[in-house]
Amino acid sequence: MSDRSHLFSLRIGHALREVLAEGYGLNKLSKDLLAGITVGIIAIPLAMALAIASGVAPQYGLYTAIIAGFVISLTGGSRYSISGPTAAFVVILYPVALKYGLSGLLLATVLSGVLLLLMAAMRLGRLIEYIPESVTLGFTAGIAVVIATLQVKDFFGLAIPHMPEHYVEKIAALALRLPHMSWPSLFVAGITLAVMLLWPKLRTIIPAHLPALFIGTLLALLLLSLGFELDTIGSRFSYNLADGNSGNGIPPYLPYFDWPWLRPGPDGAALVFSWQLVKDLLGAAFAMAMLGAIESLLCAVVLDGMSGRRHSANSELLGQGIGNIITPFFGGITATAALARSSANFKAGAQSPVAAMIHALVLLLGLVLLAPLLSYVPMAALAALLLMVAWNMSEAPKALHLLKTAPRSDIWVFVTCFSLTVLFDMVIAITTGILLAALLFVKEIAEMSKVTDISGNRKQVEQPIPHGWQVLKISGPLFFAAADRIFADIARLTDHSRGIVLYMDGVPLLDAGGLAALNKLISKCHKNQTQLVIADLQFQPLKTLAKAGVKPIPGTLSFYPTLREALEPLYVQAATFTFATAVPLDE
Repeated sequence: MSDRSHLFSLRIGHALREVLAEGYGLNKLSKDLLAGITVGIIAIPLAMALAIASGVAPQYGLYTAIIAGFVISLTGGSRYSISGPTAAFVVILYPVALKYGLSGLLLATVLSGVLLLLMAAMRLGRLIEYIPESVTLGFTAGIAVVIATLQVKDFFGLAIPHMPEHYVEKIAALALRLPHMSWPSLFVAGITLAVMLLWPKLRTIIPAHLPALFIGTLLALLLLSLGFELDTIGSRFSYNLADGNSGNGIPPYLPYFDWPWLRPGPDGAALVFSWQLVKDLLGAAFAMAMLGAIESLLCAVVLDGMSGRRHSANSELLGQGIGNIITPFFGGITATAALARSSANFKAGAQSPVAAMIHALVLLLGLVLLAPLLSYVPMAALAALLLMVAWNMSEAPKALHLLKTAPRSDIWVFVTCFSLTVLFDMVIAITTGILLAALLFVKEIAEMSKVTDISGNRKQVEQPIPHGWQVLKISGPLFFAAADRIFADIARLTDHSRGIVLYMDGVPLLDAGGLAALNKLISKCHKNQTQLVIADLQFQPLKTLAKAGVKPIPGTLSFYPTLREALEPLYVQAATFTFATAVPLDE
C-alpha cells in the first residue's frame, strides 16, 4: 500500500485481507488466541456496565460485544480494533432508550449503520484529520462528566425511579435524594473504586476492574447474607422464560434474530414501524454515526501509532456500518471501536482481526456459562467501574494541558464543546465546536494577511522612486475575510498618491472575495487617476485574474513578472527628474 492509498482505499474485510496476504500461520493464531481470551474476559463486565448506563438490560451489551465485535473485525479496516458498546455513546443512547425503549434504540442503530455505509462510500474517512483536538477533548470530557453524573445514583444507592432528561434537573434530583443515601451501596462502591485505584501498584497483568468487581461482589453477598438491602443485576433486571415465567439477572441464552422494532418499547410493548418513527429517530442516528466514525477512526489512528501499521479509514467505516446494521437484529445496541479494549488487545500480542473474533467467542461462552454468576454483581460496583471509565475517557491531563498552554481560540472551542455536551447535546456540541473552530481559524489566518510600505527598504527598493509613489508588500492569502481590509487600506492611499506598486510574491491565494475587493481598488485608482502596478504574482492569484479576464488598463493598471522589472521605469523617472532639477535649462 502506498503512503497515501490508505486514505482512499475501500474494500470489505480490508484488515483481514492484508493479514492473510502477508501470511497467517499457527504462530500468529496462537498469539491471537491468547489476546482474544484476555480481552474477552476484560470485556464481559464492561459490556454489561455500558448497556446498563445506556438504559437497557446488561445482556444487550453482551450481545453487542459478541455480534458487533465479530462482524466489524471481519469486515473492517483496522487489524487491532475491538468493537462493542463504549462509554462515549451513553449520552446519546440513554435518552433514546428512555423515550423509545429498546426497540427504538435498535432501529436508530440500524439507521446509524446505513449512514456509516454512506460515509464510507463517499470516502469521508480521511475527514477525521480536520476535527481539531480542542473539539474532541471538549466533547469527550463533557461525555465523561455526564457518565459520571449518571453513576451517582447507584454509587450512593439513591432511590430515584426516573432520572430527569436534562442535566441541571439530574443534578437537582440527585442533590435532593443525597441525604437518603444507602451506606451498604456506598461501602461496596467505595471498596470497588479503591481496589481499582490501588491494584495497578501491584504491576500485575490482570486489569484492575476484574479483581475490583470480584471483591465488590463478594462484599455485596456478605452484606446481603447479613440482611442488608443492596441492588444487584439479579434484583434490578429480569427476563421472560419460554414457559411464561420470569427469571432474574441475565438470560443464559444465545442472542436470537428478531426485527428491531418488535423488541420491547418504552412501555414494554413493541413499537409500530412507520416512516414517522424513522424520521423521529434520524437525528439520534446521525449523532450515533458521527460519534461512531470519530471514535473508531481515532482509535485506529492511536493503534497505528502503537503498531507502526496503517488502517484503511474508509474500510473501517464500512465495517462499522455493516456491524451496526446487523447487530440490532440480534438485540445488540450501537457499537464502535473501544480504545481501552483495543489497546489491551494489541498489548496482549494480537496479530490480526482474528483476535477480536476470538474475543467475541469468549464473550459468547461467558454469556452461556457465567450468566447465573453475573446476576450477583452489585449495581454499586458497576457504578464504581463506570466512574473509572469516565475518568479515563475524560483525558483530564490532556484537557488541563490544553487549558494552560493552548491559544485562547482553542480554549474557547474546548469550553464551548464541553459545556454544550454536558448541558444540551453532543451533536450540537460537535457542530458548534467545529464551526467555532473554523471561524476562529479563519479570523487568525485573516489577521496574518498584512500590507507593509517598503518604499524606503533599500534591500527591496534599491533606488529612490518618484515623489507620490509607494511600494507596498502584501503578505498572506487574500481571501474573503482579509482582502476587503487590505485593499480598503490601500484604496485610502490613492487619494494622495500618483502611483502604487503592489509587490505580491507573498500572496499564495486570491479567492472570489479577494478578486472583488481588487476590482474595487482598480476602480478607485481609475477614478483618482492613480497608477496601480502589480508585480510578482504567484500561480494561483495569476490564474484567478486570468480566468476573471482582468487585463492591463493603460494609465491605470499594469503587471510585471518581478518587482525589479516593475521598479525600473520608476528608477529612470526618478533619475530624470533629479537631473532636470539639478541642471538649469538656460545652460
